[in-house]
Amino acid sequence: MLHVRSIWNGAISFGLVSIPIKLVNATENHSISFRQIHTEDGGRIRYRKFCELEDREVTGQEIGKGYEDADGTIIPITDDDLSSLPIPTARTIEIVAFVPEDRIDPLQMDAAYYLAAGGAPAAKPYTLLREALKRSNKVAIAKFALRGKERLGMLRVVGDAIAMHGLLWPDEVRAPEGVAPDTDVTVRDQELDLADALMDTLGEVDLEDLHDEYREAVEEVIAAKASGEAPPESAPPEREGKVLDLMAALENSVRAARESRGEEAEVKPLPQRKTSRSSPKATGGKKSTSTAKKKTAAPARKSTSKTPQQEKKPTAKKSPAKKGAAKKATPRKRSA
Repeated sequence: MLHVRSIWNGAISFGLVSIPIKLVNATENHSISFRQIHTEDGGRIRYRKFCELEDREVTGQEIGKGYEDADGTIIPITDDDLSSLPIPTARTIEIVAFVPEDRIDPLQMDAAYYLAAGGAPAAKPYTLLREALKRSNKVAIAKFALRGKERLGMLRVVGDAIAMHGLLWPDEVRAPEGVAPDTDVTVRDQELDLADALMDTLGEVDLEDLHDEYREAVEEVIAAKASGEAPPESAPPEREGKVLDLMAALENSVRAARESRGEEAEVKPLPQRKTSRSSPKATGGKKSTSTAKKKTAAPARKSTSKTPQQEKKPTAKKSPAKKGAAKKATPRKRSA
């Protein structure tokens, strides 16, 4: 840490305990940067700063800060104006709370720093804070000022050192509105099983084994052109046909992952898992209704058995008029 230049000197305020520290960048950028050049002769392209009113180039000593109002008016703001602001964290990392690490949303994570003890007197309180964080399994939430603005930070233990992650303020993190699909999607159990199989096949990875292949390829191109050689050509990536079937895409992915690990490439049918899902899982839309509820009831059959009322119904008597008609039809005998 001695050869790394500190970017900020101050102290950690831990209650009434003050710990002198130096703020050191914990990360470094290995990206290859390019300069803009004139393609005809290779000359550097540089930007010059001109004053709009005087139409002339100005130096850095002549440049200040200004706030542009809604109507376009520029309000000059000097360093003296900002230095008089009541910021108690101007040279202090003020710890305000201790919380479990899972309370911090990763979306809030910003730049990372190491906090180096500022001399021998800081060794004891620095070690005390580090061991207290270890034993509590918590992180410290702090406020500090850097580059003209107050920031939020999270202190945690990394090895034998204390690291601080800059945090965005909660109102600086956007809500994920309009990001997720707004259509009704049904995910089947078989698709989830294949996704689980793909995750199991890919397994874990040691992050130390990962490297920037693109940067290495760019370095090869630069080295070749610097020595007057032709840049190396790489084979274009193989592009398969567009797979419209999600199941086929998952099976091909599992097969390719297993082949890369030297395992059996055959994708065998997965056993049916016992899950609480008895129907396909619908995500983000209206619930599907079962077609069983839409069946219409069968018409009732006519019963041939007699009802009690029909059994007790008396037999109809012959009409008297019919009896009289029968008597008239019989001829009478004549007397001698």
